[in-house]
This record gives sequence, structure tokens and C-alpha cells, in this order.
Amino acid sequence: MMDKAAEISALLAPTVASLGVELLGVEYLPAPGSAVLRLYIDVPEGESAAEGEDVRAVGIDECEAVSREVSAQLDVEDPISGNYTLEVSSPGLDRPLFTAAHYQRFQGEEAKVVLKLPQEGRRRLRGRIGAVADGGVTFNVDGGDFTVAIDNIEKARLVPDWAALGLAPSKPGKKPAGRPGSTKQTGDGG
Repeated sequence: MMDKAAEISALLAPTVASLGVELLGVEYLPAPGSAVLRLYIDVPEGESAAEGEDVRAVGIDECEAVSREVSAQLDVEDPISGNYTLEVSSPGLDRPLFTAAHYQRFQGEEAKVVLKLPQEGRRRLRGRIGAVADGGVTFNVDGGDFTVAIDNIEKARLVPDWAALGLAPSKPGKKPAGRPGSTKQTGDGG
């Protein structure tokens, strides 16, 4: 039996694709009184950036267009009973991972994972994404391999490398380095 998020994802993926973006995944968070339906969209993998751009990313215009179209479709199809809030978002730096293809694409990156059912006494783990095969993902956790069935992953997100992005906070007692491309001037004032 398909869970609600997978059902909604299958329903909405063609609509989202018709707008030139990819539906990465869906989070359905039911709650008393009102649920949250969160859609993550991105530029289709392999699509090149326009000339002069480093990387094409999903912007507010794409999120608004998807929100309008999907909202209309959800009103007609009505897959959610009761009130809900629709959120459409780009994946961000701490990108969620939904499919085997996502894990494959980000092999070698670090991820935080929450499991549906405990495995070897753990429900949460953090490690580098290794092999992806036979419906499972192997993570390097604390120097050892830890293989998890994709079906047992409740949610997973990449862990941004803030230092590599130049956004890591400086350590106390150390002078902050200048920003790349910035200039530092010293003089005697005269």
C-alpha cells in the first residue's frame, strides 16, 4: 500500500514537470486541525545553466507557479481530507533525499538520517553516503559501514559543508579571515 506522500507525489509529478521543474519529493505532515503538505522542487538534473549563470537554481517564480498549478489540481483531485497548508520550496543546502537516485547522486556527501524502525539499536545516524544497491544505502558511520534499507528511511538530509562554502563561524580567539575577493588595508594614517 502506498503512503499518502507517495500517492500525492505520483499525482503531482506530471504537473510539476510540465512547468519545467522536477518534483524531488513530498512531505505530508498530518496534524489535528490542519496538515502541512510540503513539495520540494528543483531544476531537472543535468539541465545546464543559462549563459552567464554559474548554476541554475529554482527561484521564487518557479515556486509560485508550481503552487498555483498544484493548488488547483489538489482542489479538483482532493486527495487530502480536511484543512492543509501547501508549501513549495527549493531543496536548500540541507537538501532532503527521497529516492535511491538521490543517494547515488550525492555519494560521498554527509547525511543525517532518521529511521522508521530502529536498526542495531539506532534510530538516528549521521554518516557519508557510500554504496547504493539492492534497495539499500550504506553509510560510513563512526568509521564503519552501516547499511539501511531505503524503505526504512523516514527522512534524510544532506549536511552542508559550511567550511567549504566559506560560511563556517570562526573559532573563538582566532582572527576572522577576510572574505574571498575582499581587500584589507593597513596604513599609518598619514
